[in-house]
Amino acid sequence: MSHFLLRLYRKYAGGDRAFQRMETPGYRTGSFDGLHHPSDDDDDDLVDIAGATLDFSSTDDVPPLSSGGYEEYSSSSSSRAAGMNGNGPTKLVDPLEDPVPGLGTYEDFNTIDWVREKSKDRDRHREITKKSRQSTVALLRSVSDAFSGWLLMLLVGLMSGALAGGIDIAAHWLTDMKDGVCLIGFWFNHEHCCWTSNETTFQERDRCPQWQSWGELITGTSEGAFAYIVSYLMYIFWALLFSFLAVTLVRAFAPYACGSGIPEIKTILSGFIIRGYLGKWTLIIKTITLVLAVSSGLSLGKEGPLVHVACCCANILCHLFTKYRKNEAKRREVLSAAAAVGVSVAFGAPIGGVLFSLEEVSYYFPLKTLWRSFFAALVAAFTLRSINPFGNSRLVLFYVEFHAPWHLVELAPFILLGIFGGLWGALFIKANIAWCRRRKSTRLGHYPVMEVLVVAAFTALLAYPNSYTRMSGAELISELFNDCSLLDSSQLCGYKQPANISETSVGNSLADRPAGPGLYTALWQLALALIFKMMITVITFGMKVPSGLFIPSMAVGAIAGRLLGVGMEQLAYYNRDWVIFKGWCSPGADCITPGLYAMVGAAACLGGVTRMTVSLVVIMFELTGGLEYIVPLMAATMTSKWVADAFGREGIYEAHIRLNGYPFLEPKEEFEHSSLAVDVMRPRRSDPALAVLTQEGMTVGEVETLVESTHYSGFPVVVSQESQRLVGFVLRRDLLISIDNARKRQEGVVSASQVIFTEHTPAQAPDAPTPLRLRGIMDLSPFTVTDHTPMDITVDIFRKLGLRQCLVTHNGRLLGIITKKDILKHMAQMANRDPDSILFN
Repeated sequence: MSHFLLRLYRKYAGGDRAFQRMETPGYRTGSFDGLHHPSDDDDDDLVDIAGATLDFSSTDDVPPLSSGGYEEYSSSSSSRAAGMNGNGPTKLVDPLEDPVPGLGTYEDFNTIDWVREKSKDRDRHREITKKSRQSTVALLRSVSDAFSGWLLMLLVGLMSGALAGGIDIAAHWLTDMKDGVCLIGFWFNHEHCCWTSNETTFQERDRCPQWQSWGELITGTSEGAFAYIVSYLMYIFWALLFSFLAVTLVRAFAPYACGSGIPEIKTILSGFIIRGYLGKWTLIIKTITLVLAVSSGLSLGKEGPLVHVACCCANILCHLFTKYRKNEAKRREVLSAAAAVGVSVAFGAPIGGVLFSLEEVSYYFPLKTLWRSFFAALVAAFTLRSINPFGNSRLVLFYVEFHAPWHLVELAPFILLGIFGGLWGALFIKANIAWCRRRKSTRLGHYPVMEVLVVAAFTALLAYPNSYTRMSGAELISELFNDCSLLDSSQLCGYKQPANISETSVGNSLADRPAGPGLYTALWQLALALIFKMMITVITFGMKVPSGLFIPSMAVGAIAGRLLGVGMEQLAYYNRDWVIFKGWCSPGADCITPGLYAMVGAAACLGGVTRMTVSLVVIMFELTGGLEYIVPLMAATMTSKWVADAFGREGIYEAHIRLNGYPFLEPKEEFEHSSLAVDVMRPRRSDPALAVLTQEGMTVGEVETLVESTHYSGFPVVVSQESQRLVGFVLRRDLLISIDNARKRQEGVVSASQVIFTEHTPAQAPDAPTPLRLRGIMDLSPFTVTDHTPMDITVDIFRKLGLRQCLVTHNGRLLGIITKKDILKHMAQMANRDPDSILFN
């Protein structure tokens, strides 16, 4: 019998390695050695990190099976279950009469039951409301419970804003340390060091005697080849040191701290359990290594990882409030708000952060979460503004002040930038995913520290000679967004000065001027920087260090936009009599603003990579303060999405979710096939019947044998093996915990004891052992569909209700079961992909 059931499981689960591994001790304890499996063929950030056996995070999320402190069903549920027990001659054991540790919780790498979690919260809320009418103390508790959500949002905003401010300040300081040191205090970065100097000039505003480069400090002079070589070598040394510290800390203490974090956050918000991913050790290590990774000069940003940092803060603070600690669905509402906080502190864009969470990250976003996200993003932005990490008294990262309006004719080059952004986004996704797959299939994947060091050395070696690749990504974008003024010493402002400046300037704007030698040099350097950034970002994103994609993508687009903007500016200057320029571009006027093209290009490339639209436009105008340039941003962003979607509808985060095998049903993806539920359910028509429990007649020993011989996450309960009429559904975890608890706490429960799922106790023989009543842990209203239900409707049910599984019936008779993993495998088959790439359930 057990051999038959084991074969049935193998057919049902489709060779599911993840389920088999979930039975190993590594999945129970959170040990990362238990997560490693030599046969994995995916580039899974969660699984393929070897050599980390520390268990710092097992208490940060859902506790393991052996620990206490689990949630229990509400007292109203308990009273209903007690009312069903009846008064038989023998005292029956019911797992809901007393608190049972672990009941109603989930194992690691499993999907939560949204319906059950929401039902538990409704029961809890009804109980609190009922008691609040009975006493003043209960009323105060009710008010406290209602206010706790807002208090939690306040704490999340304060903590995230403070951490983001510290990360900004530390990253700026360490980035400048690669170039030199401040003599009046090594803790000052370059800008702060020269603030108090009286010897700076407009031509060399970034130079002051208090700041010395490493070449100048060691050789005594800033001129000459020897000083340049010393500075070059010191730049490479600091880059290697920072990257080595970052990857070593991640590998040794918190393997989950690597990468962007947004793909995993999206998966967690859809109801997946990744224990330790949002724990305190992940937060500590990611905060430290994020600073080191950004400072090393690698082509990455801190914006994506800041979303992960904010969600870690929210998850940790959730443990202070009972209703969030004991309910997975409620906790995910807080995490959705935390994602908005992350973008708010990353860019100084609170409204864009809320829209980012709504459009890109969240799976379930009720109106209450929208309000709380707005409040939390506001608090975080205020906290960041109070810290003032940029030193300019502004919240926005790249403040622009363009004086010339844009013209209708310029929509053509803006759309051209959108096409470039879409092509770059599609190319980047395909290249990066191919590189990540190759990383796993070659020896490179076994040496993550060496990979990071080689990429860091290669990046520093090629970046230093070019001033536009040597500077940090944020500094580069700020330079490209800049609108040239008369006293601007940047190479990008190397125009030929007209004889009479006052005649060629109108108001605050400066008239278009012919390009000078300095500008031509800058354009060649930018063209080389564009090629370098496009290539190096492909292999950098996905390494075992914290790595965001927002800033590198924006840098690629900003470079392309600036090049096109300068080209348009010179075209308009030398050809004012052309039809497209005549009438609005007169001599002495400021017709074209190259910085605006850089801003539009940045939005286009970021949109092509992530496929964001509304939230991206709002983030960009909040980021720059350029409110009047929304239409060009919208045109470029929409164009980039259309072009990129023509090559594949997945954004970079969805592509990495699929690469890692997470059970994520993408809300944007449409099910276009004519399949029926019977085509997807397990077991198939040619397979043996489904393993089920009967509502009476089975013994504890038979139930334990069935559970031990299979790896299913739950079992349908039917009237009998003959009728197969559905009664309910029992989760494997709850079944095991209840039987184990009954054996320990109740005398007379043995292997021969009857397991009863009925409302009334059947007649027992006088010498029969004490029966075990488990009706209380059974779901009496499991979701069902008929065998002829179209799969597009079934997929919608799974998405909108967040189901783990759905039972398939025919005229009330149980036929099979559909899990989220079955749907994902079916969709992969329909798309000619490997269905075994779906690893978890």
